[in-house]
Amino acid sequence: MPIGDSTVIRSRRVVLPDGERPADVLVRAGKIEQVAAHGALPVGDRQLTDLGEVALLPGLVDTHVHVNEPGRTDWEGFASATKAAAAGGVTTIVDMPLNSVPPTTTVAGLDAKRRTADGQTWVDLGFWGGAVPGNTGDLEPLHRAGVFGFKSFLAPSGVDEFPHLATPADLESALAEQARIGALAIIHAEDPAVLEAAPQVPGTHYRDFLASRPDDAETAAVAALLAAARRTGARVHVLHVSSAAVLPLLRQARADGVAVTAETCPHYLTLAAEEVPDGDTAFKCCPPIRDESNRDLLWQALADGEFAAVVSDHSPSTPDLKLLARHGGSGDFAAAWGGIASLQLGLPAVWTEARRRGHTLADVVRWMSAGPAALVGLTGTKGAVAPGYDADLVAFDPDGELTVRAERLHHKNPVTPYAGRTLTGLVRRTWLRGRPVDPDGAPHGRQIVRP
Repeated sequence: MPIGDSTVIRSRRVVLPDGERPADVLVRAGKIEQVAAHGALPVGDRQLTDLGEVALLPGLVDTHVHVNEPGRTDWEGFASATKAAAAGGVTTIVDMPLNSVPPTTTVAGLDAKRRTADGQTWVDLGFWGGAVPGNTGDLEPLHRAGVFGFKSFLAPSGVDEFPHLATPADLESALAEQARIGALAIIHAEDPAVLEAAPQVPGTHYRDFLASRPDDAETAAVAALLAAARRTGARVHVLHVSSAAVLPLLRQARADGVAVTAETCPHYLTLAAEEVPDGDTAFKCCPPIRDESNRDLLWQALADGEFAAVVSDHSPSTPDLKLLARHGGSGDFAAAWGGIASLQLGLPAVWTEARRRGHTLADVVRWMSAGPAALVGLTGTKGAVAPGYDADLVAFDPDGELTVRAERLHHKNPVTPYAGRTLTGLVRRTWLRGRPVDPDGAPHGRQIVRP
């Protein structure tokens, strides 16, 4: 749709902020102008897209994506990542500050990312900054430059150029500065002392890897983070919660007035340790995929509103770094790169399991669109089918089926734990500000900043 033209998108299943119902959605100049009863809007010379029973959702907002460019473009890049996002119904991503070279720990690093991304994004793109030892003075300039907040690790990150906050003083200093400037601190919470004390057994058995990243690593780190947040007044967000054991800590902190939110990820909600094949390191991530009973507790917490968002933690690498046996690797979980590539698959993966558990499309939209948009301050622009919002929309067939073939994904590397699985739900079309996104066409994504 050319900019300035108007179109009506009609569906018997439009997911609105107050629930799902038949509706017409009028889009003009990239914005949602009106939502009306189904069939109520006159078409006239407007374009009409009638989706029938295919659902219309707001585009997903994924606030946890590792694009890895510049620097590690054999792992992923802006073009491949944003094409994968659009194919998966994701219309906005926020890129993590590490795995790229340079990392986004200075304004110069941010500028390098922005220059590299220019003209090669098929969806909208924002950036997180990074808080590492010694860069406290860089946080305010990055904040003024529009990053959405600052990521830190409490355990080694896996890349030398992004060191973790290794001491309580490092954490206190980073949080105090972020509290002063009003920034959001987003934290990878695993405790290095617990990890060092855990049994470290190399090899192909997933049970050994799981034992090396115990629940206590998460609970100890979250407890330390919450104590520092209480002292500094910082607003903190716990990334990729995999262990349900942290949930009571978060509940108590919120009851005590600590400004804390948390997220979980599709792989923690849809996969379980019992089903991970030995040697299949496509399933390796940190913190790890835990057992079925833990997964059930995560779902209960999600249903109870304890998670602010469900986001991908898309963290790809090349097959050789994953040490996949089918690519000639050893299948050693201890040595393989930890990260799951699921940017294109998060929506159908979560919907498959959500529907099985009795949840609705409106629930999924709350977790994967409205929730993450609110986390980064984009409510009013992103994450809802409502007047005044960007017309970032997804035609989603909730009854369609997809058998995952890794080589058909837009991710740069064909590595995913969902390979061979049949998922329910098909993305039929994605619109960005009212324009259909064509992976083979010209990109029209924009770079966005913190409001």
